[in-house]
Order: sequence, then C-alpha cells, then structure tokens
Amino acid sequence: QLQLVESGGGSVQPGGSLRLSCVASGVTLDYYNIGWFRQAPGKEREAVSCISPGGGRTRYADSVKGRFTISRDNAKNTVYLQMNSLKPEDTAAYYCAADRVSAGDPCYFSKSAYDYWGQGTQVTVSS
Repeated sequence: QLQLVESGGGSVQPGGSLRLSCVASGVTLDYYNIGWFRQAPGKEREAVSCISPGGGRTRYADSVKGRFTISRDNAKNTVYLQMNSLKPEDTAAYYCAADRVSAGDPCYFSKSAYDYWGQGTQVTVSS
C-alpha cells in the first residue's frame, strides 16, 4: 500500500522560501504522477502543480507559475515543491497525491484522478 508523507512546511515571511517534500513508502513512485494540492481554511482544495513519472512533464497553477518548482527523485521515492517569493495568499495546508498512470499519460489537476493522499503540511506566510 502506497503511503505519502509530506514535510517542510512552516511559517515564513512574505518573499521567503520553503521546500516541501513528499516521501513515498510501500511502492516505488516510478509509475505515478504526483500532484501537489493546497487547501486554505474555508476554501476548496486546489491543484498547485503536478509532475509525470519521469519528471519530463510538469504543470503549474497560474497563481504559482514562476514562483514554484516541482521536481522528483525517484531513486529517493521523493517529490519536492520548491516555493519561492511566497505570498500571504499561499497560506494553506499542502498535500501531495499519487496517481498510477501508463507511460505517456499527462499529469492531471483533477483531485478525483488521485488515489493516494498524504496528511498534509501547513504553510503560513505572514509578516
């Protein structure tokens, strides 16, 4: 059974940076798209970024383009989300999720595409 654990969240001032990690256990991530989602209080969970199994295809929400970078190290069974130039509106609980796919599949922003979810890590951006 695939399990995902996020880490790296915390409190940071506007303009600061954080790097989130999503570590998988139980199954190799070689055949999984990984998505990062976030949910602020009172709001729907929204997609932030996703990455294909080989890392060759990525996708970003418009709100984070140019500031966030997703990457993966399959040898470590880990996916990262580097977040730079953080803004107060980035404050949310961040979740990673995994979707088993076939070779060549794109990564999706739809929550329903993902079968496995981590417990989340809190990111707070405030002065």
